Amino acid sequence: MSDATPVRKAKGTVFVQPEVCKGCSYCIEFCPTDCLEFSREFNAKGYHFPVLGRPEDCTGCGLCGLYCPDFAIFGMRFKDIEAAKAASLASHPTR
Repeated sequence: MSDATPVRKAKGTVFVQPEVCKGCSYCIEFCPTDCLEFSREFNAKGYHFPVLGRPEDCTGCGLCGLYCPDFAIFGMRFKDIEAAKAASLASHPTR
């Protein structure tokens, strides 16, 4: 049996609008993978905002955004980000 811990690969990421965050911590408390933590920095309102502390654990499930009362954060799966980019490029071809 091997001692090696399997390497986790992130399936998604989160996008945070620090200036909108009021530091309620709902996103951090309800994250099923515990990948979020408070930043050491403050936003303009004087609140610590969430950051992706363990990006390898993020699944992009979006629960952080569902719990955020201020819509300051949302998660997306990488496959959905790529699909959105492809759709955008298809609808706005370069000339």
